Amino acid sequence: MEPSAAYRHCEQVVRSRARNFSYGIRLLPSPKRRALSAVYALARRIDDYGDDEYSPAEERLAALTSLRKDISDLDDRPDDPVLVAMADAARRFPIPIEAFGELIDGCEADVRGTAYETFDDLLSYCRCVAGTIGRLSLGVFGTGDPRAAVPLADALGVALQLTNVLRDVREDAGNGRVYLPAEDLARFGCSLTLDATGRFTDPPDRLGELMRFQVERARRWYDTGSRLLPLLDRRSAACAAAMSGIYRRLLDRIAADPVASLATRTSLPSWEKASVAVRSLGRAR
Repeated sequence: MEPSAAYRHCEQVVRSRARNFSYGIRLLPSPKRRALSAVYALARRIDDYGDDEYSPAEERLAALTSLRKDISDLDDRPDDPVLVAMADAARRFPIPIEAFGELIDGCEADVRGTAYETFDDLLSYCRCVAGTIGRLSLGVFGTGDPRAAVPLADALGVALQLTNVLRDVREDAGNGRVYLPAEDLARFGCSLTLDATGRFTDPPDRLGELMRFQVERARRWYDTGSRLLPLLDRRSAACAAAMSGIYRRLLDRIAADPVASLATRTSLPSWEKASVAVRSLGRAR
């Protein structure tokens, strides 16, 4: 398969599956847009393998193991559009392919039902499933100061994942998953147990305190990660700012009414995401 056709496939994956990231990816010049689309498409495949609720855990783990091998031998899969595009992108940009292995580690933890006792435990998971995306994206963006930029890209990924965790608390609880650290639940006297109607049994005031505490923690990670933007070129900075800006607005919505956010999945309308992207491009240096 020709790389051009492979990239078109990956860009279609972005258009159909990247409901938030696509607004930032569109701001990149064509070569970087194609490369980041390949990164996203492969990351999406890893997530899909881990999240396949219709397959037993053993099958999902086996699929992730097989995909790990495929990624280590990208050039050996000439008919797989995602791997063809990723192999071509890796030849053009200094993309840390090994980071996909960490992403697989995080997805395997999800399949195994790993619990998180402390925030450091959750942080390790976030760095696997989202800090890796920050580092992979940085390989496409490029920077003149990688020593400073890499940990900041990692921090921005962590901020986005913490937002995901807060957005999906109820959905995850319904699937038997609790990502918030056990030490935080104990601190605020919450269990995140659902009753027969799908409502949390914890008192609303305690839930609100728990969520506000998590929001402030996530905001600190955004503050750290935002220091990446001046280390990027204008279009790359706009892309990163659009992605983080959309997620930060999600976080603001959660903060505005944390208890209500637990009753439904918080989202932004398309026009608001587009507005964030346009402003990000206008503000980029």
